[in-house]
Amino acid sequence: MLIDRFQRPIEYIRLSVTDRCDLRCVYCMPKSFKDFAEPEEWLSFDEIERVIGAFAALGVKRVRLTGGEPLVRRNLPELAGRLSQLPGVEDLSLSTNAVQLARHADALKTAGVRRINVSLDSLDAETFRDTTRGGRLDKVLDGLMAAKQAGLSPIKINMVAMRGVNEQEIPAMVDFCIEHGFTLRLIETMPVGDSGRDAGDRYLDLQQVRTDLGKRFDLIPGVMPGGGPARYVQIAGTETRIGFITPISQHFCETCNRVRLSVEGTLYLCLGQNDRFELRPLLRAGIDDAGLKAAILEAIDLKPERHEFREEPDKIVRFMSLTGG
Repeated sequence: MLIDRFQRPIEYIRLSVTDRCDLRCVYCMPKSFKDFAEPEEWLSFDEIERVIGAFAALGVKRVRLTGGEPLVRRNLPELAGRLSQLPGVEDLSLSTNAVQLARHADALKTAGVRRINVSLDSLDAETFRDTTRGGRLDKVLDGLMAAKQAGLSPIKINMVAMRGVNEQEIPAMVDFCIEHGFTLRLIETMPVGDSGRDAGDRYLDLQQVRTDLGKRFDLIPGVMPGGGPARYVQIAGTETRIGFITPISQHFCETCNRVRLSVEGTLYLCLGQNDRFELRPLLRAGIDDAGLKAAILEAIDLKPERHEFREEPDKIVRFMSLTGG
């Protein structure tokens, strides 16, 4: 098992397969941003397979494909199929904005993707267009229904809760998830990258949101313990669960079990710190499997105890799109 210096087991890797996206969500990437990695800087499918294979051999069981928007990476189902077959990989999942999901859902399911998280901050077409800077809500809804039809399960809706933007829509999103059998995860804004500089203005304390939802729905606490940061409640009389991801109001660093690999081969040890380890130069210098595992162990020793979003909100200058959330 892979264990960091604070005795936390590391069993989950978030793999960014691209830093590009077909949307420009206000909290993720500046509207005019164009400084993307060039294709020759991306890890190839072979390199990705080697790295994930090494992590799996060290005890990492869960892999999530992220971006940017992962579905803009050509032949993503092929990569998913290769990763799902690696010894030790027990769970392969995908985070997506679902814009292109309708035409890929069946192929992803066949390739071994078990479940998906879909970013959806509003069910109002105009608000959705504003927060994504031009996105079409109908494409996302089509993607969600295609994923449900393909048998991907569970399907979780990731809703970034923003004061003055979509806070009034949260009950409607709960109703939507009840109707379709989805899980809802509410997420606090984080001060990451230039796009996160005004996160404080949009910040909405989810502990208060939970209190408000408890006045409308009968919430059963302590259900669905998962391998991630969300704290779940269930709506009585339904199968719908609501998760609260609270990196600011109630951080979860003491149980952090993950690392993040960028498309350029940079291993980020914490979303809220700058600690990193470069794997691509080692891969392209011909490192063998034993050396790769040793490098990963060295990198894990760099993982910090916690983020400092409250103490140093301007610390992280990379965009959320680079590390995939």
